[in-house]
This record gives sequence, C-alpha cells and structure tokens, in this order.
Amino acid sequence: MLVFAASDKGGTGRSVTSANLAYQRALTGDHVAYVDFDFGSPTAAAVFDVPSAVRGTEERGLHSYLEGEITEPARIDVWRQTEHPLLRARPNQSGRLVLLPGDAGGGEFATGEEALERCIDLLLRLNTEFDLIVVDLSAGRSYAVDMVLAATAHPRMRNVPHRWLVFHRWTRQHVIAASGLVHKEHGIIKGGVERGHDEQTLRAAIRFVRAAVPDPESPLWSHGSPAQAAWMQACDEALRRLAAEHRIGDSVVLGIVPLEPILQWREQLITEEDVLSTQIANKETLEALEELARRLTDDTYWGQL
Repeated sequence: MLVFAASDKGGTGRSVTSANLAYQRALTGDHVAYVDFDFGSPTAAAVFDVPSAVRGTEERGLHSYLEGEITEPARIDVWRQTEHPLLRARPNQSGRLVLLPGDAGGGEFATGEEALERCIDLLLRLNTEFDLIVVDLSAGRSYAVDMVLAATAHPRMRNVPHRWLVFHRWTRQHVIAASGLVHKEHGIIKGGVERGHDEQTLRAAIRFVRAAVPDPESPLWSHGSPAQAAWMQACDEALRRLAAEHRIGDSVVLGIVPLEPILQWREQLITEEDVLSTQIANKETLEALEELARRLTDDTYWGQL
C-alpha cells in the first residue's frame, strides 16, 4: 500500500510523524520504504539519524532518477546505516526499513511525462517489494503532489491501493490551510479529478492527522493559572467548531499526536526506551504513534467522507 504524506504548510510535523509511522510498522514485521519526495527540503534522513544523507544524498537521489540522469535511485538500509544506537540493534522480527533519499541541494522542479512514467515505474516496483510505502511530499500544492495525483490516476496503477494523510497543527491557520489543500479549487480532490480520479473514491482515501496538539487536561499545563486554563479550553472548543466548518472535523481525523518536546526540539524517532528507560518521551505520544500506524491499513477508519 502507498501512503502519501501531505501538508499545506511546513512545520506541521509531517516528516517526523511519517518517519515514526514507518518505523512503527517496520517494528511489527512489515517491510517499509520511505520515499523522500519533499523536493525542496529532502531531510528525512535526519529523523532516521543517517548522517550521510541529512540534506539528501550526493549521488543517485530521487531528483536525479526522476529527471532521467540515473536508472535506479539510491536506497539506504536504515537499520544498518543509522547512527541511532537502538536502531542499529535491529529488533527481532522487524521488517526492512529502507529510505529512498532526495538529492542534496535539490529543489522543486516541473515534472513532465517522462518524469511521470519514471515515478509510476518506481512506485509499482516498490509496491511489489514492500508492504507499506510512505511517500513524504513537499508542502502545499506542489509539483510532487501533482505528480503523484497523476501517477495514481494512471491505468497502470489502477489496482494499487493508496491513501493520503494530510498533516496540520492545531491552530486556526493550519486548520484553514489543511482544508484548503484538500477541498479548495486547486486542492487535492479537484486536482485529482482533473487527472482522472473518481471523486468519492479519492475523498474516501484522505484522512487528516493533527500534530502537536496540547491537551488542556494534561498535567503538563496544571501549573498554569485558572485564566490560562479557561483560555485553552475556549481555544480548543473554537478550533473544533472551525475544523467541522471546514470539513476536517473529528470524523475524518485518523489520529492525533500530542504536543511532545522530543518531536518539537529534536525531530527524532520515539522508541520504547525513550519512554521506559530514559523517560525523555511521554507514553501517550508513543501510544498515539503506535495507534496511528495501525490505523493506516485498518479499513475501519477509512469510510466515506
């Protein structure tokens, strides 16, 4: 299955959350590929602690592949090439975890028919080899978004299952922006229909993920004043109304990731050791990531909008 990770703005937690979801699925035994189509900022390797490609790879990156300069993009075995000590000791029963990085110094570029064909070829090959392929897309209605909309509408990919995760933070600006990316005139749905997608099928394949969501009831905020607590509650209620008005209310949210210092300051994978041993991460965050990873392929959570 293909899972496309999108967002209208940068700083939504799209890449770090997507990387954690890929990691969690690999822990369950799935073979997982992480494809860095964030052409303007191919930095997924930093989340996986792979120093050789923290700003993209110097050779055989995805830019070079799509532009026809190479015939096969580089693959990084995360378990072997990471500097994260816990990941290097690959857990028993885990599946493959492979990163396909972008090019160092790469940027957004227009994609024509030849690039589209190469994209389709790549996604088809990966789909036969991996259980889950997470494709991290550039923010906004980007060339990367347009390319994969066209690719997944192509007859060659008609039988390849795919889903979309649209990430946003829990603020007014992000709620409005995420809704626009999906529902507005030049959004994912209308852009997909223009390329041949069935509208209802595409709608059913899109779910939202709220990231960095503060819980007003959490002990983390217990030291605030009564006025602050009341203000937070009022903001949360107003955001819920706004999200419902913009058609991204609770019924189409696949999961919520709590506000977490590690994800804000370090942008790293969260392991059980981070929760149980060093206690630098919160149990609720790990549980949220585990549940979100499970829901990716659970049809119970993917009904019609």
